[in-house]
Amino acid sequence: MSTERMQRGVMLARRARLGDTLALHELLDHLTPYVARICEPIALADGPDATQEALVAVFTSLRSLKDPQALYGWVRTIAVREAVRTARRAARTQPADLPEVPQRGDPQLAVDIADVLTRLSPEHRAVLVLRDVEGLDEESAAALLAIAPGTAKSRLSRARSSFRKAWSS
Repeated sequence: MSTERMQRGVMLARRARLGDTLALHELLDHLTPYVARICEPIALADGPDATQEALVAVFTSLRSLKDPQALYGWVRTIAVREAVRTARRAARTQPADLPEVPQRGDPQLAVDIADVLTRLSPEHRAVLVLRDVEGLDEESAAALLAIAPGTAKSRLSRARSSFRKAWSS
C-alpha cells in the first residue's frame, strides 16, 4: 500500500474518531479492500462474511484506537481475529479433491490454490497468510495471533508442509 494511501487512511481515522460520519464512511470504504485481502485467504468462501464482521468491529471500536498512526496494524489484528473466528464457525476443515494441476497463468490455478487452502485449519491459514501474503515475520505474526513465537513458527512450518503435500496429491 502506498504511503499516500496510508496517510489518507490515518487522516480519515482521525476525523472519524472526532465524530465526522462522512469520514467514517470513507474510512470503511478505504479499508474494505485491505481487510478483504486479509480475510479471504483465511476464511475462504466465508471471506466476505469475515470482512463484514471485521469492518463492523472497526466501526464499533474506532474510538478505542489510541494512535491513528497504528490504524493498519490495529485493523489487521481485527481482520485476522474475525477471519479465524468465521473460519472456525464454518468448520472449513474438509479436504477438497484437486483435479490435474493447471499451468501457470491458467485462471484455474487460483481456484486450485483456494482448494488447497481449504485443507488447512484456520489457525494454519492465518499464520500462512500473515507470513507469506502480508510479509510479517514469525514474531509479528505470533503477536498478532496472541500465541508464542515458537507456536507461530511451528504452525507456519506445518502449514507450509501441509500445503505442499496437499498440492502434490
